[in-house]
Amino acid sequence: MNISWRQKELVLLVIYAVIFYIIVIRSSLQLSNDHYKKLYGLRPGLISSQFNDVSDAQWRNFRSNLPILTFVFGLFILIANTLRAFYNLKAEGMSVVWLLISLAYLAYLHGAFIIFILSIASANYLLVKILGRTKYFPFVLWVFNLSFLLCNRIYEGYSFAGFGDRWAYLDKFRGTFRWHICFNFVVLRMISFGYDYHWSDYYSSVDQEKHTRHCTTCSSGKICYRTLQERSVGIEKFSYTTYLCFLLYAPLYIAGPIISFNAFASQLDTPQKNYTPKQVAWYGIRWVLSLILMEIMTHFFYYNAFAISGIWKQLSPMEVFIVGYGVLNFMWLKFFLIWRYFRFWALVSGIEAPENMPSCINNCYNLESFWKTWHASFNKWLVRYMYIPLGGSRRKLLNVWVVFTFVAIWHDLEWKLLSWAWLTCIFFIPEMLVKSAATSVKVDNAFKEFVFRELSAVAGAITITCLMVANLVGFVIGPSGISWLKSVFLQAEGSFFSPF
Repeated sequence: MNISWRQKELVLLVIYAVIFYIIVIRSSLQLSNDHYKKLYGLRPGLISSQFNDVSDAQWRNFRSNLPILTFVFGLFILIANTLRAFYNLKAEGMSVVWLLISLAYLAYLHGAFIIFILSIASANYLLVKILGRTKYFPFVLWVFNLSFLLCNRIYEGYSFAGFGDRWAYLDKFRGTFRWHICFNFVVLRMISFGYDYHWSDYYSSVDQEKHTRHCTTCSSGKICYRTLQERSVGIEKFSYTTYLCFLLYAPLYIAGPIISFNAFASQLDTPQKNYTPKQVAWYGIRWVLSLILMEIMTHFFYYNAFAISGIWKQLSPMEVFIVGYGVLNFMWLKFFLIWRYFRFWALVSGIEAPENMPSCINNCYNLESFWKTWHASFNKWLVRYMYIPLGGSRRKLLNVWVVFTFVAIWHDLEWKLLSWAWLTCIFFIPEMLVKSAATSVKVDNAFKEFVFRELSAVAGAITITCLMVANLVGFVIGPSGISWLKSVFLQAEGSFFSPF
């Protein structure tokens, strides 16, 4: 009886999903066709008679530079892997090889401004080596790195002229990419190096025997990322060349994924074996298929162009909902492609970084699972180096505010991003309370199970709506637009979609 009911329920859910996506796709096509003349950032597309939405600067730059990036990384990895095989290089040797390659890469990206990166990184290394064994070291490490994170943004990367007229000529050699933007990732790596050195005398916090029983990767004889991260490497691995190689490692330098020092240094010694060459090749093919999907999406649905053009203010609440939902999916696919591209090249070179976005955004039904799977490598970093040192789940309600405030500041110094972070925290609180209450509910029959699932589905819908609101405020309308958003969605037509 229970199985029969579930089968009927599944049929109803599939029908509902099909109807939902037919409405969304049809409405999206209609909106794009009706308003394309008013939208910014559309260019003639690869598909005949269709425009392409390249209004997102990050996606536009990545897409246009794909050919040269692919050639450069292919050449870099061919050189590194050939030298490893020919000379049987281990961690120290490979760190020198990748450091030289990465310095050449950064010299092209940042020109003379690479001096600022190396200077700050060297100061951080000295700080770690001198104070890394003291009990107050974490505080000093955070103050040092947060200071530079803020100053880099405030002074927009500094100028050589500020250090005297004799150095002013170096300001002409800026390279092709602003160094202080990429330096946000370097800050995370410097903190990781500091903490891993500080904890290097301690045993792993993971019960390896218990972990192996529950981890499919470790139980199969391989080594999972968590084990690599938690297991301290030898003190000789904390050398200056390995440290700089970790900070500047070319495949992961621009966008990550974020990897801990322990995991990186151990894989310099022994390249990853979790992915076979065939699996790495299939990983690359899947990426190409995802790129084709993105091209189709941006040629027919102009979600991001709606967001930056301000046209969404002229739309009905239902249409704003569809655009917001589309923007969320566009952002997911954009970062999916960027992160997996760089992770692919790291895998080819023997370094396995954590996978960002391991599941589709539409399969995330609560905020906690969303943030664990969106920028998953950053989430792992935040948990290890921030959330747990702050007290972990014992102070969860407080720690959420601290962590998300840091995440906003790390992205940029803007009120919009702080509003996004604090809105997310506000949405987190009722979810945590509901989840805590749900654990005490006993589901002992088919009807209660059905009711529980339906309530979970409603909660999931509210979660997606809250994410859309937070992203609209954080990346489009800013905190001043909250009043407009509330007034529109609290109308009779818009109240059905309102999360307020």
